[in-house]
Amino acid sequence: MDDSNRLPSTRLPFPPVTRSHILHCSYHSWHPKYRSITPKARLIPLTAPFLAYLRADGIFLPPDESDSSIDLSSTDTDSGIFSSTTTPTASDSDSDSEPDTDPSTQWPEIHQKIQSTITELGGNVVPKLNWSAPKDATWMNATNSMECRSANDVYLLLKSSDFVTHDLEQVFDDCVPTSQYSTTSTTTNDDNDNTIPYHLILRKTIPALVPSLEFRCFVRSRTLLCMCQRDLNHYDFLPGLIPTLRPLIQDFFDEKLKGTFEDENFVFDVYIPPPHQKVWLIDINPWAPRTDPLLFSWLEILETPDPHSSALPITNGTANGGTYPNGEVDEGTGEEDEEEEEEIFTPEFRLVNRDDPEAYAFNTPRYSAHKMPKDVVDASVDGEVGLREFMGRWREIVREQEQEREESGGGR
Repeated sequence: MDDSNRLPSTRLPFPPVTRSHILHCSYHSWHPKYRSITPKARLIPLTAPFLAYLRADGIFLPPDESDSSIDLSSTDTDSGIFSSTTTPTASDSDSDSEPDTDPSTQWPEIHQKIQSTITELGGNVVPKLNWSAPKDATWMNATNSMECRSANDVYLLLKSSDFVTHDLEQVFDDCVPTSQYSTTSTTTNDDNDNTIPYHLILRKTIPALVPSLEFRCFVRSRTLLCMCQRDLNHYDFLPGLIPTLRPLIQDFFDEKLKGTFEDENFVFDVYIPPPHQKVWLIDINPWAPRTDPLLFSWLEILETPDPHSSALPITNGTANGGTYPNGEVDEGTGEEDEEEEEEIFTPEFRLVNRDDPEAYAFNTPRYSAHKMPKDVVDASVDGEVGLREFMGRWREIVREQEQEREESGGGR
């Protein structure tokens, strides 16, 4: 069919996304199997009271014993961030939203486990829930990263993240029941049980992490289809590493994931630090629109021809097996045929080129839609002094608005 006559796709041709596929991609599901090839991490099962805390409006933190962070409660009770040390003033006595108790008293075991795990992992961890890390909330952290040195750092990131909220509230959106897409009519436990086994994952911070050496890989029908860098910046040295990195990732997939992961379609992330000899599995993501294709588009990935059906060896008049014009069959050596077939398909390895829009620092920052107004971000750049000045201005604005409302109300 002529490409000019093809009708544009109005809907991405994804296979139905089942609840079981989403659960298979949960960190707690695949980590026990692949623990030896993942960075050191600890999983903490979460209780209903802690999940209720994450879902609650406002950011209420337990008392910070180290007092290493800015004491927002002492400067601004309108910031939306409260600790149990906050003492409401007389003017705030009519507010029901400010806590006067330690929220961690509802989940003391988890609070203690988080603290001890941070210590066990060297005092610096990166948190995530079953599927998502709070990458969109790093602006809330004093380090402007996901690195957490205390339990309160973890709570602050989790409660500020839209990605985490999605894990809690919308993880099965657009999914079909597993039994509906199964070849059998048996209803699975995934369809009957609405309870998700939520876990907090605390991963030991990787020293001197090199973001340019993180890659996203796309698997369809248990075939490594393509891969690309995760950090959307141009690096001059990366093209020269492709001959080393591509076979490393291919061998890693063939040996560790191809025949062991539950589903035939999925997306996985890897990290290959210098000297580029070991591949670390970072995450496994659903084969679904919610997973960012980064340098690809989902349409081009989904419409890529099946390499096993479109890239077959010529079978007419070949010296290594095939059918001759007289009908006689040449069986060849067999081994040569297998080697030829294996070398036919090479997964595409896509990088950010120097002239790509992603290569420039002035493009829109990732996750900007989830961040605070620019005034807040600018103030945080100046550290504690900038935040205090910003909060002082904010209190002035709120006070003026209150006065205007009182004056307008008094005239009624």
